[in-house]
Amino acid sequence: MNCINKFMKTCLVRPCGRTISTTSGLNIYFSKTEEKARSNAVVKEAERAVGYPTSFLSLRWILNDEIANIASHIRKLLGTNHPLLKTAKSLLLRNEQATWGLIVLLVSKVAGLNSSFSELECDRTADILHSQRILAEVTEMIKTSHLIHKGLVNITASTENPSDMNFGNTLALLCGDYLLSTSFIEIARLKNFYVQETMSSTLRDLSESEFIGLRGNQNQPLPSKPLAIQKQVDIPLKFGVEPFELENVLGNMKAEWILRNVLGGGSLLGKGCQSSLILANHESHVQELGYTLGRSLALAWQASLERDLIKEETFSLVSAPVMFHLEYEPSFYTEIEKGVYDYASIDYDLIRKVVSGGPGLDKTLELQDEFSAIALDVLDKFADSESKVALTNIIKSL
Repeated sequence: MNCINKFMKTCLVRPCGRTISTTSGLNIYFSKTEEKARSNAVVKEAERAVGYPTSFLSLRWILNDEIANIASHIRKLLGTNHPLLKTAKSLLLRNEQATWGLIVLLVSKVAGLNSSFSELECDRTADILHSQRILAEVTEMIKTSHLIHKGLVNITASTENPSDMNFGNTLALLCGDYLLSTSFIEIARLKNFYVQETMSSTLRDLSESEFIGLRGNQNQPLPSKPLAIQKQVDIPLKFGVEPFELENVLGNMKAEWILRNVLGGGSLLGKGCQSSLILANHESHVQELGYTLGRSLALAWQASLERDLIKEETFSLVSAPVMFHLEYEPSFYTEIEKGVYDYASIDYDLIRKVVSGGPGLDKTLELQDEFSAIALDVLDKFADSESKVALTNIIKSL
């Protein structure tokens, strides 16, 4: 615990805004933007609905001796700009965000329990199974482990501080592996074959997401060259454990974006929600509703994030605004293609300026609205409840 406290004090930068203390001694951060304040209120409302603060979902994982030991070593990376620092910061300072574990719990409570369970199996104060809480934690930790693994840096002759970067890679690999292996130990302890099979397929999907299309010399994903004629290619729901197919997807910008993000996270949230309903003994058609809701929410969430991230100093070149602009102006791909040979030569300022002046941002908003509408439509099939209102508010706050 002391290691983590020291790490947070030295490594984490406090965002701009003001902080006040309540009579209970808790510090509440007030963002300068009304949007963040509204988002905070939505998350707090959702946490009350499930009777479980978001921060508690990963608390016992973060306070684990192994993670505490790694945290003490992460301090040595200060000043190296290794991606693991940013990931650790976001892991510890995300109180204002709705976590995927929280979404799994909300979907669990919206659907309810389909049969009677003993007092030992169920938290009667929230009508949520203890196994569903574990699954919510696992969903969050699988996501976190994937983010940590994605932070590995390719070390070349031009890399600054190669020994520090190699040390950071070692920590990222060990930390990600620990979270991932512990996640599947927890899943095995649930003793439900269908949950094990479903959640195991999410690991395959996450792995496949890293092997779609071209990669830069620092292993950053690059979009495929846009096809001369863009086709309307539907990415099926794939409710079950069968793998997705790539036929006619690469080069069709919208379909490629959807497939990348379904494999890279949408499948995990969707199958996390589905597995939670399996634990509650719901029938297949209800499980499919949970999967569709989780997957659609993840895609809407990602589109919302990418609309904001395009304003950052660097951003993903497979983000929706960039890919929609390539659909509109295929010749601009020559600028993106520079990343194949030298990722450092990419002119992010130029790309930002061109994309911001095109239809990419508006089309990304349309994409977000499309998947938000699907999620809300699925949510309407469940009975009214406090958790349903909380989920609705989260979707509308994106």
